[in-house]
Amino acid sequence: MLYTRKGDNGTTKTFGCDQRISKSSAIAEVLGSLDEINSFLGLCKVKAEKEKLILADGTNFSKMIHEVQKNLFIIQAEIAGSPMSMTDEKVKEIEVIIDWIERELPPITTFFISGGSEMATLFDVARTIARRAERRVIGVADEGKIEISDFTKAYLNRLSSLLYALARLSNYKFGITEEGPDYK
Repeated sequence: MLYTRKGDNGTTKTFGCDQRISKSSAIAEVLGSLDEINSFLGLCKVKAEKEKLILADGTNFSKMIHEVQKNLFIIQAEIAGSPMSMTDEKVKEIEVIIDWIERELPPITTFFISGGSEMATLFDVARTIARRAERRVIGVADEGKIEISDFTKAYLNRLSSLLYALARLSNYKFGITEEGPDYK
């Protein structure tokens, strides 16, 4: 069944909790932000598959994004009260990918104006959505509304770095030179 009518009064239920919470609560907002980045990554995944984008080590962009999406479900479960959380291994996996990408690219010397290829632009939007989700997660943790593991915090932080790296790499693979702001 796609609807239950139980949320018609503006409340929802989280993992393993008999108590309903407001859909406008900070926890519901965090879960919604994580759902938003996961959904947008679905668009990035489909586009990356069409473009047949692959890292120098042979890693397929779309398969890598799919793994990130699965990990975001673990983070959502943690936020909702499950004992699941990210692990050191998952943080290291994302760092290895970022390191691979960084070796392919010219060094960063300035900020870059978003755009260039459509794929890079999608990854830039995904990066900003991921950053917002990270801020919301940290906010509810700082307020003491949830406990979140250090590995989950690290994973969320690395996710936006990964998406930035993928945006840069996409432009690089399409032969598009990044443009920095001129501050004039």
